[in-house]
Amino acid sequence: MNRLTTSQGEFDLARFPENPRDPLRAWDAADEYLLRRLDGAEGSEPVRPAGTVAVVGDRWGALTTALAAHSPVQITDSYLARRATLANLARNGAAPDSVRVLSVRDAPPERVDLLLVRVPKSLALLEDQLHRLAPAVHAGTVVIGTGMVKEIHTSTLKLFERIIGPTRTSLAVKKARLIFCTPDPALPRTPSPWPYRYDLPADVGAVSGCTVTNHAGIFCAERLDIGTRFFLKHLPERTGPDRVVDLGCGNGVVGTSAALANPDATVTFIDESYQAVASAEATFRDNTGPDAEAEFLVADGMADTPPGSVDLVLSNPPFHSHQAVTDATARTMFHGARAALRQGGELWVVGNRHLGYHTQLRRIFGNCVTVAGDPKFVVLRAVKR
Repeated sequence: MNRLTTSQGEFDLARFPENPRDPLRAWDAADEYLLRRLDGAEGSEPVRPAGTVAVVGDRWGALTTALAAHSPVQITDSYLARRATLANLARNGAAPDSVRVLSVRDAPPERVDLLLVRVPKSLALLEDQLHRLAPAVHAGTVVIGTGMVKEIHTSTLKLFERIIGPTRTSLAVKKARLIFCTPDPALPRTPSPWPYRYDLPADVGAVSGCTVTNHAGIFCAERLDIGTRFFLKHLPERTGPDRVVDLGCGNGVVGTSAALANPDATVTFIDESYQAVASAEATFRDNTGPDAEAEFLVADGMADTPPGSVDLVLSNPPFHSHQAVTDATARTMFHGARAALRQGGELWVVGNRHLGYHTQLRRIFGNCVTVAGDPKFVVLRAVKR
């Protein structure tokens, strides 16, 4: 846990799940820059939050917690960000009902008077959210975005300008930058181009030729990523009433492949992204029969899965947390998978060869074998003894 000191006050903040050994803070210079700008500390007139304040894409709840006195609406795609926000509000004494926390799948507020946008890693997610919020923005709405310099590109600014109105940027401070956008009510209100659908190639096993649905923000949303493609060609061949988990499911193509290959299996799709789980459900429903059984869970990995209840876990773990490269997520997923598996249950993982997942799996499971590999990827199997 670390303390964020701002003109709005001092706040003890942590990521979720909280890990005392995690060196990464729950905020960065972009969050600090925006909070200073709202208070007028950057040489401009202060922005007095009034009416409906919407905070979009707050990574760990730092912005929402600092502005809790103004009863903001937080909009997030991340279950972990949602949990972090609620925990940070509680540890700083904010009333439980001081903030309304919405997912990106929920209907946004009908009117927004102050719109604060933490620029996401995914340009598609930003595009989709601006389209969804544009009807709520009016000529008097103050719109400010924030992000690190490496996160804000010409394409980012063009999105704000095309969907909301004229846009300019601030000078960079501590490698962070602000985006100022003036709403133009005369701009045409076009629908979001998302979700995006495409057909899979003919050489990827049980899902060959199937249609995949990708809501905005899903990794590699416009095509099948090469790691998943390699994984699909080497999934285990199983029969019987297995309980299978597609962990970190993304668009659900791996779990759908498992379901099509073994119609007696029950597949659970788990991701911390609301957009991912919605994508997985659409992909599954479009390609399986009406009687196919599946669960779709937005969750912190397998933290809520009953111990010893799963036969097979399939995973292509992420190795980024926003812009930070970290294997912490993969480690958490591996530990969660081991706890959830029955004796003899298996975890199958695909990953970049250089990530060295085999070392972690041997440490956690006591065993690991390489099922398949090429110069870039490996498919690994670990068994719960």
